[in-house]
Amino acid sequence: VASAAADVTISASIKEQLFAGDLPKGDALGVARVAAIMAAKKTSSLVPLCHPIPIDAIDVAITETAEGASVEVTARTSAKTGIEMEAMTAAAIGAVTLYDMIKGLDRGAEIGPIRLLHKSGGKTGEWNR
Repeated sequence: VASAAADVTISASIKEQLFAGDLPKGDALGVARVAAIMAAKKTSSLVPLCHPIPIDAIDVAITETAEGASVEVTARTSAKTGIEMEAMTAAAIGAVTLYDMIKGLDRGAEIGPIRLLHKSGGKTGEWNR
């Protein structure tokens, strides 16, 4: 199991539209969730030397923060290796997708930090931020 998060800083008025589901491009939260899941599945194609592993589950939560939004992903596998790269890739792409959905309204939006929050299993065991 691994959890990662990526933050998106946006203006207050756009944040309100984002969480109200009132953006010109549509349901940004739903699109970002799907993008995060797709990214986790494609991690081994995107990150050199990252081997493909079976993914048992991916949970994506996008929450409102004081500065904008946080994309938090928890990924699970029964494989004998860690799944932190899949969780981090998913969080990053979820955040990039949010940016894409709001860029026409808020070019000053920022992404970061992207960080691992927790991992357990694999060779190195458990780690918590």
